[in-house]
Amino acid sequence: MEWWWQLLLGLGTVTPIWAGDELLNVCMKAKHHKREPGPEDQLYEECGPWKDNACCTFNTSWEAHLDVSLLYSFSLLHCGLMMPDCQKHFIQAVCFHECSPNLGPWIQPVGLSGQGERILDAPLCREDCEQWWADCHTSYTCQSNWHGSWDWSRGKSRCPARAPCHPFPYYFPTPADLCEKIWSNSFKASPERRASGRCLQKWFEPAQGNPNVAVAGLFAGSAPSLELSCILMAFSLSLPFFY
Repeated sequence: MEWWWQLLLGLGTVTPIWAGDELLNVCMKAKHHKREPGPEDQLYEECGPWKDNACCTFNTSWEAHLDVSLLYSFSLLHCGLMMPDCQKHFIQAVCFHECSPNLGPWIQPVGLSGQGERILDAPLCREDCEQWWADCHTSYTCQSNWHGSWDWSRGKSRCPARAPCHPFPYYFPTPADLCEKIWSNSFKASPERRASGRCLQKWFEPAQGNPNVAVAGLFAGSAPSLELSCILMAFSLSLPFFY
């Protein structure tokens, strides 16, 4: 029992360390992201709001606007012409994913190698999901998860066999379905509105500043650091030896 008390007293002297800055102003380890965020002289159209502090380059921002994106060879025209207002939402979402340095609290490793990262359950504001869904009502797609299987035989995404094209509401009955299913839960449909400061905007007016900086700070503030997690794990694993 003496060892147990010594360890417990030792933990009492440890100053809690929180992830905080470790999750703020960072870029994902991903194919097209810069190693660290910084200003760009220019970013193309819908990616422009991140120009002052971006994880993307101009070339990436330009490629995000193509009908068949050079970033991932994905075609927004896999079911014919997409309505302009709908296509704009997808371009903004790609810009948000590629350029934002405020996704740290939701970055997760991909696989066991740790060589790549993705975002998971990043909370999009209610208005963002609702407007995206409304503007895509009359556009068509052939599956609900765009990370799913596609026919790549011609070098770009085409609908797989027995995957018919239908209007978006067929595959996405609600705004939450669209936000959450489209890219394997990269986004989560938040019930919070933009003014709450507790959800992310996939696009914003540059003149009004980036609202996602404060949101990332709010979520990062409750995340324990790796150092503290390791200390607590060591303590829990050592308990059986004291009995």
